Amino acid sequence: MKIVFTGGGTGGHFYPIIAVAEELKTLVKERKIIEPELYFFGPNVFDERALFENGITFVKTPAGKMRRYFSLLNVFDSFKTLSGIIGTVFSLYKVYPDVVFSKGGYGSVPTVIAAKLLKIPLVIHDSDTIPGRANLMAAPFAKKIAIAFDEALEYFPEKTRDKVALTGNPIRSDVKKPARDGTHEFLNLEDNVPVILVLGGSLGAEKINEVILTAAPELVKKYQIIHQTGQAHYAGVAETAKVILERNERRYRYKPLGYLSSLAMRMAAGASDIIISRSGANSLSEIAMWGKASIIVPIPENISRDQRLNAFAYAKKGAGIVIEQANLTPNLLVSEIDRLFTNPKARNDMAEAAKKFSHPDAGRKLAEAVLDTALEHET
Repeated sequence: MKIVFTGGGTGGHFYPIIAVAEELKTLVKERKIIEPELYFFGPNVFDERALFENGITFVKTPAGKMRRYFSLLNVFDSFKTLSGIIGTVFSLYKVYPDVVFSKGGYGSVPTVIAAKLLKIPLVIHDSDTIPGRANLMAAPFAKKIAIAFDEALEYFPEKTRDKVALTGNPIRSDVKKPARDGTHEFLNLEDNVPVILVLGGSLGAEKINEVILTAAPELVKKYQIIHQTGQAHYAGVAETAKVILERNERRYRYKPLGYLSSLAMRMAAGASDIIISRSGANSLSEIAMWGKASIIVPIPENISRDQRLNAFAYAKKGAGIVIEQANLTPNLLVSEIDRLFTNPKARNDMAEAAKKFSHPDAGRKLAEAVLDTALEHET
């Protein structure tokens, strides 16, 4: 049996694939099936180590980006995608998998179209409130469609909706469960002082970084801050914090980190009382899985329409507070943080709502859908 994964060129598309691959390995052992050969078709490798650890072979498939605004690059990239489709047809034919699982994104387009041409069954999953164009294009010929938000259903063509199932977003096993023991020692935190975890995504979030730094002298009076700045921003943030907090006797309560490894992320999640984050689908799914109250700051809509809609769909469930970036100020942020810590019931209610939003079995459900589709194709 052979299974091909494909998806866009970002961690948001890549890491859910790793989560599904992990569950597939568990599932084939339980069913006593010969372990399938796994492939990832895409324009680039987002995390070589994750592919290696899960026995996934990378096959490069060139793809052009699909921009939503006018650009001459769209013309050049359309030719890149066309040549990518032609090349991918031959690559996919050589492997000839029993199923293709697509997470969408521009990087999936050549593989999805090649699968259609070769009549290979397709399973797709979309993480956001509004499905991406690649997944909407693939929906009519997909065998199964999975979504993470209820709101996504209405965007699929009516004739495809009987194939749609709400599964949530799959989360990798190494960050799925927050650590419970040794968190304060690992992160050098004080006992009995509330902890705020700030997540800006793997690249960091410049606006959030600026506001946290300005608010830091006020925040460290009552809270400890684990601030994931993004590697590119770390040196600047750390240097600025050193100046701002130089004479502050509680400066040790502010802890900037460029990157959080899987272990550090689990430790930080376990130690935190509230989380400040962007609203990428994976970030929200992880926060929900951890059962944490949160303040969500989406990327502005003119840059990413998905994040704003994701944030408000999440907040609608009572799982978080949304502050739009244009409204984000140090005073407002400190005020919202204080409000949550002075109202334990509101914070606990938010944490419970987050748990209800989460789908701990998302990876398992998707792995079952992929494996069952592959087995049907084999027979």
